[in-house]
Amino acid sequence: MSPEIYGILGFVALFAFLAMGAPVAIALLVVGFVGTIFLSGFQAAAFTLSGQVFATVTVYELTIIPLFILMGNLASAAGLSRDLFEAAHKMIGRFKGGLAGATIVGCAGFAALSGSSIASAITMGKVAYPEMRRFNYGAKLATGSIAAGGTLGILIPPSTGFVIYAVLTEESIGRLFMAGVLPGILLTTMFLLAIAVVTFFWPEEGPRGPKFTAKEKLTSLFRATGIAGIVLITIGGIYTGLFTPVEAAGVGAFFALFMLIIRRKCTWATLYDVSAETLKTTGMAFFILIGANVFAPFVSLSHLPATIATGMAGLALGTYGTLALILLGYVILGMFIEGLSLLVITLPIVFPLVVGLGFDPIWLGVVMVIVLEMGLISPPVGVNVFIVKSVVQDVKIETIFAGIMPFWLAMIVTLALIVIFPEIALMLPNAMFN
Repeated sequence: MSPEIYGILGFVALFAFLAMGAPVAIALLVVGFVGTIFLSGFQAAAFTLSGQVFATVTVYELTIIPLFILMGNLASAAGLSRDLFEAAHKMIGRFKGGLAGATIVGCAGFAALSGSSIASAITMGKVAYPEMRRFNYGAKLATGSIAAGGTLGILIPPSTGFVIYAVLTEESIGRLFMAGVLPGILLTTMFLLAIAVVTFFWPEEGPRGPKFTAKEKLTSLFRATGIAGIVLITIGGIYTGLFTPVEAAGVGAFFALFMLIIRRKCTWATLYDVSAETLKTTGMAFFILIGANVFAPFVSLSHLPATIATGMAGLALGTYGTLALILLGYVILGMFIEGLSLLVITLPIVFPLVVGLGFDPIWLGVVMVIVLEMGLISPPVGVNVFIVKSVVQDVKIETIFAGIMPFWLAMIVTLALIVIFPEIALMLPNAMFN
């Protein structure tokens, strides 16, 4: 058989493993290892496996993953996410859909600490949903804003998605972080506009909340300065060159621990829970990266990327037509495969193909993350939707999927704007390194 046939069979086997419920890291490892045996022999496969395990866990830049995860967990334990939601609630809660807007703002702020969509959805679901139901918000808007807002966790830096993309493509983590800032702000704004449109046509979904005094607003804003300060120190430090991304992660984790201490929430039980959760999430991330780094050489040996590139060139779709077809494929696959898993599975094929078309690899990272965000809330396997369902037991899953549709459309608009105006993603990283 030709190498390409082995490559196709490898992907079929991979998706079969995933369909049977196998962890993505295990599926990647098994398929990559066995596939390399068929194409290059057992010795080459064993060398790839052992070499990639060592190479992955000793990459200095990957230190950023446990440090930023630790920062997010410490910030959550310190109550910083609730502070941000309360501040947004008091500032905009009196407007129609204001609490849903506060949820989006809270998710955006927490995303700048956690780098995780799942963590953002869980945290804000526990904080925001009871408040929205208390003020008689419709279940669609309440759950939809939480599920959609949580997706900001892999776009707004520090983003685990950007770190994995950077490692797999050998791009700069710092440039990718900066590239995610303006698109993150843009998508947050689009989500707020989506809420405004929904409440304009269906005001019962987001009734006005109570008014607050100027003193109450200022007090809530003061309490939210903790999270704002950490974000400014970490992201601002990277932009100005004061810190490398890894150093910024360490500084951010230190200040999050400092906030935990001064708020008198630093107990042995809390530290144990934070450490255990950090280790669990870090281990999962590293295991996936190891699997991806074993799977990628197999894909390369199969010659699939070059074959697919030649085939798509033969379609004569043009540069943007080919890009549109690839993004459509991601949207469809994202309905069935979790975002980060989809990224590590497909990147060995898609990255050389799209960069070969002349697109900037940093810009591509932003575009791919937004498409993966869409998958996080797309039926039938939108991970964030099921995360919200686990937090909100009294709402049907169909209701949550209906609630995310305005936000899904907002993602389409955001994606189109970044494709048409790539400088939205490239302005900050280009300014940072010029």
